[in-house]
Amino acid sequence: MLYYMIALVVFLIDQGTKWLIVKSMNIGESIPIWEGVFNLTSHRNRGAAFGILQNRRVFFIVITIVIIIGIIWYMRKIMQESKLLALALALILGGAVGNFYDRLLTGEVVDFFDFTLIHYPIFNVADSAIVIGVGLFILDVIRDMIGQRQERMNG
Repeated sequence: MLYYMIALVVFLIDQGTKWLIVKSMNIGESIPIWEGVFNLTSHRNRGAAFGILQNRRVFFIVITIVIIIGIIWYMRKIMQESKLLALALALILGGAVGNFYDRLLTGEVVDFFDFTLIHYPIFNVADSAIVIGVGLFILDVIRDMIGQRQERMNG
């Protein structure tokens, strides 16, 4: 249950921050937070990461439903076995549902974190949770590979 609560918190923070941006900023408006480094910029994305696959709403909705079902199924299987993997999946789930909700309601995702120093694409809380979740997932896979290698060497 804890991991579903984590996913819910990610979703609520994501939707809350997006709501604040939509209600308080015009699309394209930018507020410097750290001059030349980081802005809050109201942006909409009808595609995926880095703006690829623009205007493929039905595709993203179908794919996200499959991914959400897969994550929930897998979380139920591994929740007791690997806390790190369950946390990773909870973060990915919360982020996926956050962006899914946007696409379902409006056909576009609200983005606003704008790191101008490195010219990184504008993103949101859901995207951040997904990236952190994928990083933890990779860390868990590496940890398991090292553990299996040590078992083979010792056994």
